[in-house]
Amino acid sequence: MAQRRPKNLNLLTIRLPLPALVSIMHRISGALLFLVLPLLLWLWQQSLGSPEGYVATLQLLHHPVAKLLILILIWAYLHHACAGLRHLALDARWGLKLPFARASSACVLVISGLLTLLAAVWLW
Repeated sequence: MAQRRPKNLNLLTIRLPLPALVSIMHRISGALLFLVLPLLLWLWQQSLGSPEGYVATLQLLHHPVAKLLILILIWAYLHHACAGLRHLALDARWGLKLPFARASSACVLVISGLLTLLAAVWLW
């Protein structure tokens, strides 16, 4: 008779390993970039439509809340790119051992975080 194992279905108490967390963040950042694309295209269209539209778009993007949203999008792009490179390496069967998978996950978080911090300094 098989022993019944306890089931923990509370997602807030499950402690995910770092590679799983990076993978989930990769999907979330990709979805965020996809969902915000129509807004970015609309802003681009507004800025190219007329000189007044350009000035209005520029004023909107200089607002502190807009800068924060831009910074979040920059993080999403950088994280998605770094994690995508990591996933490509894993698909090529490079770095499948657990220590390397953990180290590459940490590198993705550190590199995307530092590049986002650099972008924040440049943005403000």
